[in-house]
Amino acid sequence: MTELLFRQDAYQQSCVATVTDHVENGVILDQTVFYATSGGQTGDSGTLTLEDGTELPVAITVKDRESGKPVHIIAEGHDLPAIGSKVNAALDWDTRYRHMRFHTCLHVLCSIVDGGVTGGNIASHKARLDFDMEGSPDKDELTEQLNERLARNAKVYDGVITVDELKANPELVRTMSVQPPMDGGTVRTVTIEGIDYQPCGGTHVRNTSEIGRVRVSKIEKKGRQNRRINIVFDEQA
Repeated sequence: MTELLFRQDAYQQSCVATVTDHVENGVILDQTVFYATSGGQTGDSGTLTLEDGTELPVAITVKDRESGKPVHIIAEGHDLPAIGSKVNAALDWDTRYRHMRFHTCLHVLCSIVDGGVTGGNIASHKARLDFDMEGSPDKDELTEQLNERLARNAKVYDGVITVDELKANPELVRTMSVQPPMDGGTVRTVTIEGIDYQPCGGTHVRNTSEIGRVRVSKIEKKGRQNRRINIVFDEQA
């Protein structure tokens, strides 16, 4: 399997890797810092630089349907690097970091809103979660609550529990239709100290202070018991 270096350090921005396979218009590496689209978080983009200095743009990273390995999709008009070749895989860090800030913010949102999560999406310019709930919260009040918790400078860190422990505590899973990644009988967890604790396979910041101020930009009714809460950074206001 591809070694997922972002699991060890979400802040690592590049790595040297070997091309192990081709999948249509993408490549699989023996190790990577690129996160593949899953759990609502958009896959990473960036570049693969060959030993001769040729740069290949990575448009997005997705999971291979059969193996589950990250596939680095090379932009159109570029040849795939040969299997066995060495590349330097470097993230579009500004975009990834925004994903990390938004993802941690959505966990904080989960700690405020009472309802199961029915869907979500994380992009570089906005993020959203869909909740199973009848009424809509007040947008301004929710913005205030979010920013109050983000301003606590709470530490964010990973942990691990067994699949059996998760089955014994099913309330830890907020998503109603998607289960967290279970690798080798264990489940990765993310703790926001004093605020939230839940299983998650995505990338996060180390402290809520890194997120900055946010704003609930819109709350939409999506069905009788579904409310979509959209979040943006205040810099986009």
